[in-house]
Amino acid sequence: MALVELLRTDRNEALIIVGRLEAADIPAIAFDADASIAGGSWLLVPSRVMVDEDDLSAARALLAGPPPAA
Repeated sequence: MALVELLRTDRNEALIIVGRLEAADIPAIAFDADASIAGGSWLLVPSRVMVDEDDLSAARALLAGPPPAA
């Protein structure tokens, strides 16, 4: 098991993507999501969404598909 980077984005979107992946049974974590939050510059520090290398293609396919219905 090795973690690989799925994408980099802002903190809020990264946390939403992690939730979407986990809802599809794809474990994920957002690295750097809390970086510089105390200093107020969290929008300037991208978060990395990480998944297991074995789940990378499934995660990409999930994010490439249509958004879930409300």
